[in-house]
Amino acid sequence: MAFAAPAFSAEEVNIYSYRQPELIAPLLERFEEETGIQTNVLFLDKGLVERIQAEGVNSPVDVILTVDIGRLTEAKEGGVTQPVESELINADIPAQYRDEEGEWFALTKRGRVVYASKDRIGDIPITYEELADPKWKGAICIRDGQHPYNIALIASMIAHHGAEYTEEWLRGFKANLARKPNGNDRGQAKAIMSGECDIALGNTYYVGLMMTNEKEPEQKDWAEAITVLFPNADDRGTHVNISGMAMAKNAPHPDTALKLMEFLASPEAQEIYAEQVFEYPVLPGAEASEIVQSFGEINPDTLPLSDVAAHRKQASELVDKVRFNDGP
Repeated sequence: MAFAAPAFSAEEVNIYSYRQPELIAPLLERFEEETGIQTNVLFLDKGLVERIQAEGVNSPVDVILTVDIGRLTEAKEGGVTQPVESELINADIPAQYRDEEGEWFALTKRGRVVYASKDRIGDIPITYEELADPKWKGAICIRDGQHPYNIALIASMIAHHGAEYTEEWLRGFKANLARKPNGNDRGQAKAIMSGECDIALGNTYYVGLMMTNEKEPEQKDWAEAITVLFPNADDRGTHVNISGMAMAKNAPHPDTALKLMEFLASPEAQEIYAEQVFEYPVLPGAEASEIVQSFGEINPDTLPLSDVAAHRKQASELVDKVRFNDGP
């Protein structure tokens, strides 16, 4: 599966992907086996929307695959997607995990959870609101507050509590940090193992990636040092973000693009995808991998992701306003 220049066969589909090729390869191989339609993939680590905008009406891309609600809404707001009407997709993807106008659809979800020291904290109930409680002073690690994963969580807090509450919450959260925000989610697990902090925010799927990392086996030790806690499990539920798909505005192969999207939304494909990336299928009843199930049961926040997306700009402004990235 290598990306080709614009081609006009009805039996192929061109994909631009923010997801690394090896993560989606098993899905696309199964699709090719079942349909005979060739898939061509171009992986981009940045600038996907800008590239499609620059290509204009001659863009070869049919389907966009990406992660994070922010990047999906960025594609829609950037004018590079088009509405899709499909009874099959709508039957498989719950309403809260798709755009009201049909311009993007979630495929998998990941929880923004608390990593807690297995030895010093253990398996305890916790909430996002509690992260501002002074009892956690000097105990919390987190990556850059402006990272899309954190912005989505902060946006969800605004949606639930309003901007005034969220600003004060961020100030309390900042006061409890053990250090300036830095590193990635895996780095937070490493910091817990080293004793630099006791709890951190991270995505669920990174735990699975650390647990199975044969290239950097020290990451298995980082994963072993933490317990996954699902915030707000007993009330509104844990904040989730998504990976998703959209049909490109000028898709040269809309028919095969729709076939791929309907396949990706199917129970079979969602379980393959979720197994590969250590995420949760969005289809009710589809099972996560054994590793993901070992973290415990997730109770996802029912807040529509479109509501989260609507508050992303305000969330980013609050991060700067409280100087969150300056640390405690």
